[in-house]
Amino acid sequence: MTVIVLESVPTSLKGELSRWLLEASTGVYVGQVSALVRDLLWEKCVTYARRGRCTLLYRTNGEQGFAIRLHGDRTRTVLNFDGLDLIGVQDARWATYLEEVQARED
Repeated sequence: MTVIVLESVPTSLKGELSRWLLEASTGVYVGQVSALVRDLLWEKCVTYARRGRCTLLYRTNGEQGFAIRLHGDRTRTVLNFDGLDLIGVQDARWATYLEEVQARED
């Protein structure tokens, strides 16, 4: 299963996604596509989003059972803690904390 959420993107991008996925709600696209098609759709989202935001969720065989990708939202980032993906939300302590996390990964 693949879910793509679009916010503030051109209607042409929404139209392109609607060819491959079902629009369950405004800006929320759901469907079952191959990994190749999913990755190509994500590339289109990243290329044509302009200043909009895109979120991709898809099924994996990992511990969580899904993976997530974000584009365009500068206040959120995906952080990996021992194989678990978590969403980090920027606040006043953000820069210091992010440096600590990245230092642990290296």
